[in-house]
Amino acid sequence: MTNQDIIRWLGLIADTLHENAQYLTELDSAIGDADHGTNMNRGFTAVRAKFASMEAMDMAGTLRTVGSTLVSTVGGASGPLYGTAFLRAGGAVAGKESLTPADLVAMLDAFLGGIVARGKAHTGEKTMIDALTPAVNSAKEALAQNASLAEITARAASAAEEGMKSTIPMLATKGRASYLAERSIGHQDPGATSSWFILRALAVVCAQQ
Repeated sequence: MTNQDIIRWLGLIADTLHENAQYLTELDSAIGDADHGTNMNRGFTAVRAKFASMEAMDMAGTLRTVGSTLVSTVGGASGPLYGTAFLRAGGAVAGKESLTPADLVAMLDAFLGGIVARGKAHTGEKTMIDALTPAVNSAKEALAQNASLAEITARAASAAEEGMKSTIPMLATKGRASYLAERSIGHQDPGATSSWFILRALAVVCAQQ
């Protein structure tokens, strides 16, 4: 996986978030501030505007640019969380011109680690962690089985989807949704949903290699 592949991944994320902005906002309107879709679309629209400059960067520079852009353009908690995730991901691939399966799993692990460190969240609290943690665990298991990049990311995306759906019956105990207490039950977490979109886009790009 090269920097060009990273940019293709980011482009697919931007397309997906643009197409699903209303859906994400509808999810967020039930248990949040009704702005997740709008915020994520704005953030990745700003990221897309920097693709030309990213062409001359290495992967670490590209990912760190994404991180800093999201921090500065995405409102609410999602900007700092996803921004930190991409910044940490950039740090994990520093000095690399291409990613092996092991490198990619390390990047995903750093991505998750950034969100955990910034948000102080754990699984079972009805957040994006509930999608990302099983995804990273699945990626690590696939790597241990010598799976290809395409297989690793496909399994990670599938685990993220299952994790996303698992948030529906959960009681939110973290973030804005926790204010609703029992009323948060029965709603899918918007952050877990956008996390699934991000990992699904990565799987699509890796399958096309």
